Amino acid sequence: TIGKKNIVLSSETRKELAKQAKVTKEERRAQIDERHRYLTSRLADGIGISEQQVEEAIISDDKFQLIEQFFAADGLKKLLFFYQGVLQQKSNASLRPDGSTNSLLQKKLFITMGSTEDFTGTCAFFLRTSDKAITASNVSQEVNFGIFDCSNGNILQGLEFFLSQVMIPALKSQQNWGAVKEGLKNSQIQDFLYSVDIFVDTLSSSRQNIENKIQLTKVDIDIYLSNLHNPSDYITTG
Repeated sequence: TIGKKNIVLSSETRKELAKQAKVTKEERRAQIDERHRYLTSRLADGIGISEQQVEEAIISDDKFQLIEQFFAADGLKKLLFFYQGVLQQKSNASLRPDGSTNSLLQKKLFITMGSTEDFTGTCAFFLRTSDKAITASNVSQEVNFGIFDCSNGNILQGLEFFLSQVMIPALKSQQNWGAVKEGLKNSQIQDFLYSVDIFVDTLSSSRQNIENKIQLTKVDIDIYLSNLHNPSDYITTG
């Protein structure tokens, strides 16, 4: 029947796509060098999964080319990864009558631009410190790595923790401020650090206000209505 033919074609198509994906993965695996391994090791340590799992996720990602754009001279300034629950189709799933498939929420590491997917887990990021091409010999000096955790679903709390426990201590202990010779003694640097402290305080206050939002309690209105018998009672109550 036509229905059975469609299912066969769909199965063949899936097999062909899987074959193409395997070829693409192996081509990408052959491109892996010390720069990629540096990223892989940082991601594995930061997220808590094996380097093999990280590599497999990277070479399977449809945004793999962003890594090369990040390495290039005058390339991308940042490279973002999300590690969070994603609905994935079961490997042995069959089509339902309505055309849908069974899906399962699984943790997945993937490259992102940061603007198209909802952030619900952990964000790992790499930042360039210059416009130089990233090479195997300079990757550890030219690339900074960080983790931003929102696994509890509270992005404000995650940002507050990241700034207060990671960024601010790092800034206040930094000795080299580039062209600013006085470093931490410079008034502009002090003003900057003060403004960051104020921002974190404001962020903390906003988060607490949101968490302590007004809670409405159900009231048994029958108790009050039972004492109202005529229009004058309503007027008096009002």
